[in-house]
Amino acid sequence: MSATITGAAEEVQAAFREELNPARRGVVLGWSSFTATFAAVRGITYSIKNGRGPFRNVSIRGTHIHHYLWGIGLLAGVGGMAVRGNTLKPHAVVPLAYGAGLALIVDEFALLLDLKDVYWAEEGRVSIDLGISTISAVGTGLAAGPVLRRLIRRVRR
Repeated sequence: MSATITGAAEEVQAAFREELNPARRGVVLGWSSFTATFAAVRGITYSIKNGRGPFRNVSIRGTHIHHYLWGIGLLAGVGGMAVRGNTLKPHAVVPLAYGAGLALIVDEFALLLDLKDVYWAEEGRVSIDLGISTISAVGTGLAAGPVLRRLIRRVRR
């Protein structure tokens, strides 16, 4: 079983390297990071709300620290790396950090839009859950198109 998993992982890695140019790889990594972070943050916030699991709200001196702040920090770091110029080769961490930071901000977009905490209210939850989940899944699929097509061809053989 592990040999099958290893072989599949190697095939995905080879398709990623061979089918995508470096710029497209960055897009795929960014979208994938966005999708994974968005899903993880939703799971963590639900567990906090329901008092399950090891996660708790983060507060400093009684002030709740919303997760969009961590997203702003990540995007600021990525922005700082981007404005330094092209003297260094881009690293895979850059699009991963960008996607994660953006997801943390977008997940609390309703709060930022209205400047009130409507995260668990109907107006803050439904549109974000549906809209961003769809954007995440479709974006990842579109960005990874060449890799997915190659893997589908391989399975059909």
